Amino acid sequence: MRFDGIKVTDNNNTQISAVDRMLTMLVKILPLTVILTLLSILLLMIPTQFAAEEITNTLLPHVSQGTLQRLDETAIDFALIKSRPIDVWLPEDYPANAPYAVVYMHDGKVLYDATQSWNGTAWEVDETAAVLNKSEDIKPFIVVGIHNAEQSRHSEYFPQKPFESLTADTQTSLYQTQRNETEKLLAQAVYSDKYAEFIVTELKPYIDTHFKVATDKQNTFIMGSSMGGLISWYTALEYPQVFGGAACLSTHWPGSFAQDNNPIPQVFNQYLAKQIATKPQVKLYFDYGDQTLDAMYPPLQADVDKLFEAAEYDKALWQSHFFKGKAHNESDWAERLSIPMTFLLSK
Repeated sequence: MRFDGIKVTDNNNTQISAVDRMLTMLVKILPLTVILTLLSILLLMIPTQFAAEEITNTLLPHVSQGTLQRLDETAIDFALIKSRPIDVWLPEDYPANAPYAVVYMHDGKVLYDATQSWNGTAWEVDETAAVLNKSEDIKPFIVVGIHNAEQSRHSEYFPQKPFESLTADTQTSLYQTQRNETEKLLAQAVYSDKYAEFIVTELKPYIDTHFKVATDKQNTFIMGSSMGGLISWYTALEYPQVFGGAACLSTHWPGSFAQDNNPIPQVFNQYLAKQIATKPQVKLYFDYGDQTLDAMYPPLQADVDKLFEAAEYDKALWQSHFFKGKAHNESDWAERLSIPMTFLLSK
């Protein structure tokens, strides 16, 4: 929790609620009945949304390699999207090997610490990144992990221009589609253009000025999985002058969860074909498995691969990998994370 915009942190780099500290002090000096009365008054003073967000965002993920810093949300101009935690991973040698390349990653909450993940698994980005940073063949780099918009994740990551090229009836149908019994597939209007613009015009300038990084296209990359894979290639192709490459693991080409008569892959392919025809000189990495949700992807990724072949896209700039027996989860992405990172960051 914040008091006057300041987060309290203990020596183990675990953020501690200031309320917990207050209660500990009060227990020592006041009767329990008085403490409960004061606590009730305090809770009434805290807006519900504020309190919920603070509880959710209190803990900084634990890393076993390098260090992790949480950016001060009040120092970043969140004019385009909702404020959320952003964590920056630094290798142990930082800043000795400056300037560092930057890899922007989505779904920041599940990148490092399995105890904070919804399914108990994580990308283990710190471990892979630490090893790669010690290689003479890889550019030194840092990782910027952007937490997602939770219920609005689908709306934030769905490529907006392809979505808007769907018929009005199809868009309406998607907005009415339920993800499950309690959540819609799209919690609000698709706004991925604003999310991409946020990364380029608000977040990147902050990173460029507060960390010892290279700011050019050849040292700026973006990466994600599933819906995060979609927003990665979309952002890179919307801003080819900014990003030198995108890695898209288990890209969710269906866009929804419909398998039959689904027009979404077609509009994705139409957008991709148009963009890569301009030869944007952007590295693009794709991969997929064949288990769980990834079972939907082999034929769809094959269609995408054909687009790149037909466009005669420089083979040094794109890769597509199939991982037999692998599923749609952070553990399987962690196993192969070094492959896309090596592709993007090779000297």
